[in-house]
Amino acid sequence: MMNTNVVFYLVLVAMLLNYSLSAQTNGPIDRMATSETVALYKYLKSVQSQGKVLLGQQDALCYGRHWKGEPDRSDIKEVTGSHPVLLGLDFQPLTHEDKAYRESETKRLVNVVKDMYRRGGIITFSWHMSNPVNGGSYEWKNNPQLAVSEILPGGRSNAAYQSYLRRIGAFLAQCKGSKGEAIPIIFRPFHELDGDWFWWGKGHATPAEFIHLWRYTVNYLRQDLGIHQLLFAFSPDCKFRDRTEYLAQFPGDDYVDILGMDNYWDFRPDGANDPAAAAFKMGIVSAIAQEKSKIAALTETGLELITDPNWFTQILQPILAKWPLAYCMLWRNADDIPTHYYVPTKDHPAAADFKKFCQSANIILLNNNKLIYNAAAK
Repeated sequence: MMNTNVVFYLVLVAMLLNYSLSAQTNGPIDRMATSETVALYKYLKSVQSQGKVLLGQQDALCYGRHWKGEPDRSDIKEVTGSHPVLLGLDFQPLTHEDKAYRESETKRLVNVVKDMYRRGGIITFSWHMSNPVNGGSYEWKNNPQLAVSEILPGGRSNAAYQSYLRRIGAFLAQCKGSKGEAIPIIFRPFHELDGDWFWWGKGHATPAEFIHLWRYTVNYLRQDLGIHQLLFAFSPDCKFRDRTEYLAQFPGDDYVDILGMDNYWDFRPDGANDPAAAAFKMGIVSAIAQEKSKIAALTETGLELITDPNWFTQILQPILAKWPLAYCMLWRNADDIPTHYYVPTKDHPAAADFKKFCQSANIILLNNNKLIYNAAAK
């Protein structure tokens, strides 16, 4: 017969292991995440499990096709009656060389974040980061400067990269709610990493270097800067063909909360023009997320100019309904480039279809959002 003390010990170990696994799968990767960040994470998981999708757009409340900087306005609201529930923003101004521009844009972004949070919406940030080695463009074609190996610890530009991260830390310190709580944000660094158009992309760093950079970034923000209001989203472009290619530069389960995909190419008439391929790839992302108990998302997408007036209900909707996803973010409506928009205005041929799409039972906009940030304690 086994000694009762041994039995007690084994039971205790099993309980602790079960608790540890439960913590890993039922909450953010940051075990010190704020209660508001935990609430956001649980809400995203809940939406995903219910077969619903949160709809977002990049810069939606900042400008639209024919306007800029007007309060309480978005092109989505003018067609549907509601703002999107998810607002995409970018940390790009924080690493801009022009100090005056950097300071004014930082102030504006803080106000935008606070406004969206007050509305009960969700904020996600990408980062079109200036190259820390020379301060040049994030686009490889305009600044073909290798950087990833140089900004890692021991590299000649590691201090410059740390200064960039400290700017993000200073920015987030200003993003507070009415009670002084840190506003939770989905952070999506190094997006479209499987393409070669950004300096952090494929061909400009080894997979090992990219993974090291991702982990270093997460650790620096959490451990060195004490930031605990972030969920981290991993979002390659759509160049992968199977799970092995999708995970080729995956930083690891302990460094990612959300698995995503950016996909324009499979919808473009001058691209693949293959929605079935987009659906297949989204299925890969969703399956991996389910397997790892993560959140899945279509982190960027859209059809520029919306040349198909039924694109939203006939092309996008079936993909969103096919797989468990938490959110879908459409790209921006530029105010200064007439041909660069992804959401129809009221006079556009796709407006009626977009409104129908947004009124679908599985699409969540800001006006039917159920997120309560203080609903979940850690």
